[in-house]
Amino acid sequence: MERLIYEGRFLVNTVGGIMRQDDLRVMYGRVNWEKMFREADYHKIANIIYLASLGNGDKIPERWRERFFERYQKALRFGDVYREAQQEILMMMEMMNLPCFVISSCAIRELYPVPEMAACGLLKLLVDEKSYVLAKGYMVDLGYETDYSYKGYGEHMKNSAGFDMEIYYKLPLRTRLYDKNMKLMLETAPFWGRYKYVRGFSLENQFVYMLASAAYAYVTDALLIRNVLDLYVFHRMWKEKMNIESIEKRMEGFRVDELGKKILQIAYMWFGSKGEKASDGLPEDIKVYDILENRILSRGVLNNETDQQALELERLVQREINREQSREKRIAFIDKWRKRRKNIGRMLRWVFPEHKYMCVIYPVLEDFPILLPICWIWRGIRQLKGLLISNLFKKKKPD
Repeated sequence: MERLIYEGRFLVNTVGGIMRQDDLRVMYGRVNWEKMFREADYHKIANIIYLASLGNGDKIPERWRERFFERYQKALRFGDVYREAQQEILMMMEMMNLPCFVISSCAIRELYPVPEMAACGLLKLLVDEKSYVLAKGYMVDLGYETDYSYKGYGEHMKNSAGFDMEIYYKLPLRTRLYDKNMKLMLETAPFWGRYKYVRGFSLENQFVYMLASAAYAYVTDALLIRNVLDLYVFHRMWKEKMNIESIEKRMEGFRVDELGKKILQIAYMWFGSKGEKASDGLPEDIKVYDILENRILSRGVLNNETDQQALELERLVQREINREQSREKRIAFIDKWRKRRKNIGRMLRWVFPEHKYMCVIYPVLEDFPILLPICWIWRGIRQLKGLLISNLFKKKKPD
């Protein structure tokens, strides 16, 4: 079990040391650097691990040291691209009078000790379903191409400069409870800066979205170390200015208030200073956080979940997945039946052609349409006779 999450714990300790500016003392000789890079890349923290490798480069194989450096360079280049690209997209929506909502932006970069420690974040936009095709068309005009689609939700797009964005007509949060509470937050959202058609979350609701999304990702075994780190950075920066009561009330609406507190506390345990806590009144039993840590770092392989809110959310998500699968099966069955009915219709039209067509072959039908069934039978006999003769000739044909 320990081996299963060894790389994850190594990464957490390393990133935590960088965030706290500790004197890193890591046993580099025991590390499988191929596995370490792939794990760091999956969790979107390879750029930070590169910073930790400075001064220890001789202990990392050159191939993997270069791969970590590539991710760091990408984060550096992203800093030159994202502001202009993000502003260009939002200005386009504003100029075209197309209402949209900024779910998340790249602003989290500014909260890190140095911006290149942040991930190459995504601009995520939500538009009305009726305006979706139009909004996507504007993105294509700006040079963006679809990288991959989220069936039933939206798509991921990127431009030649390497800036990624996601555009949705429905947020990819499956449960009705999440859908209901997200709509409540969207309805009261203020305008984004000086824009008149672009809206965004308030400070508190932005944090609620991040924390509720983290809880959702946790129960679907998709929560990244980067997501937890972003939570820590955001909360540490703004906790004195945020209305905590408002946040707690919103999280109660999502029914993940206790789970959210535990995820935030593990963020402080991983990346905060000694004795630093997210809030008071949290469980003291370290086993609670061991379960969370094991599940996150093993991507759900080590799942000994005991948190009731996590179990309930997991059940709700699975129920929605089952509904979607049933709906897809029903649609597939209907499509299959329609195709089959269409093929049967074509066959019937070939076996029993309409009167007008049969009149061309049998002119007598113009005066005696009552003979149409007899002509169908006679035509069928001729067709079968022709097929039989054709098959006989094929058999007698010399090699």
